Amino acid sequence: MKINVGLVGYGLSASVFHGPIIRSTEGMNLQAVVSSNAEKVHKDYPDVEVFADIESLLLQNEINLVVICTPNTMHYSFAKKAILAGKNVVVEKPFTIDSSEAQELISLAKEHNVQLAVYQNRRWDNDFLTIKALLATDMLGELSTYEAHYDRFRPEVGIRWREENQPGSGILYDLGSHLIDQAVHLFGMPRTVWADIRSERAGSQTDDYFHLILGYSHLRVILHSGSLVKTGGPRFALHGDKGSFIKYGIDPQEDQLKKGMHPGDSEWGEDRPEHYGKLSSVVGGLSMESVIKTLPGSYEVFYESMAKAIQSDMNVPVSAEQALNTIRIIEYANQSQREQRTIQLPNF
Repeated sequence: MKINVGLVGYGLSASVFHGPIIRSTEGMNLQAVVSSNAEKVHKDYPDVEVFADIESLLLQNEINLVVICTPNTMHYSFAKKAILAGKNVVVEKPFTIDSSEAQELISLAKEHNVQLAVYQNRRWDNDFLTIKALLATDMLGELSTYEAHYDRFRPEVGIRWREENQPGSGILYDLGSHLIDQAVHLFGMPRTVWADIRSERAGSQTDDYFHLILGYSHLRVILHSGSLVKTGGPRFALHGDKGSFIKYGIDPQEDQLKKGMHPGDSEWGEDRPEHYGKLSSVVGGLSMESVIKTLPGSYEVFYESMAKAIQSDMNVPVSAEQALNTIRIIEYANQSQREQRTIQLPNF
């Protein structure tokens, strides 16, 4: 079964992350794009059909999968339209702006018997895959702290929807979605959420800094992002009762896609040796220092898994239920900031 894909929106997300990966995935065919700029689309994909609105796309019976790559305020309404039209759907992160919208889409997808997934590509970053494999061993022992950073140096406020004062904008919904999803994927839902969220740049209209602490029974997960970090520290720092793992650098796949590389190309997803993580551990009473070669990143796994989910009714790579939990944590983080207190989470 050939899966014909329609992209809704053609900004950075669709043109860099989705289009090239879809085109390189066996069994998938990028057939149509919804965009007001047909010239831009046809420069990259001369053979695709361009529609001016999502309603025209949804009338195409041969489209099996609709991928929503619009600004966050449109995720819910466009995903709902696609589900009601009987299409399988992938929604860019963040899934929705609030959890009630996410819950409604989950119910609708079940009612209409379609697959619904959320694009959390950074589960397949090379550093995160390496940490996931490391935690499957006992080399760190019982983990006490897990710290992840997604910092940038952008002192000037940009002219783009993500930096405007509107629902779903700001760094917590943007980069926070990645860090929260990774943490919950590893450790499940926390018991508590504490947050410091603010605007740190002059003229900023929305949050551009956050510091979250997710509380588990023994573990503390620290998630941080800032916009005024010229010289960053470790991207990941994990500490347990048998050792520590420190990792610098960032996965190269985004930059590789921007340069026109594709999955399967030489050096795809591979880390630079100077960025390999350092493991400090105690083995048999002896202190050991070792370099851990980073596993290759693999963004292509998302759409490979999505194809199997549609063709064989298997599980989607990132379920809407999992993405709902990310939105819930964002909501609890905002509540923590408003009320200046630690939020105790209910049992889900």
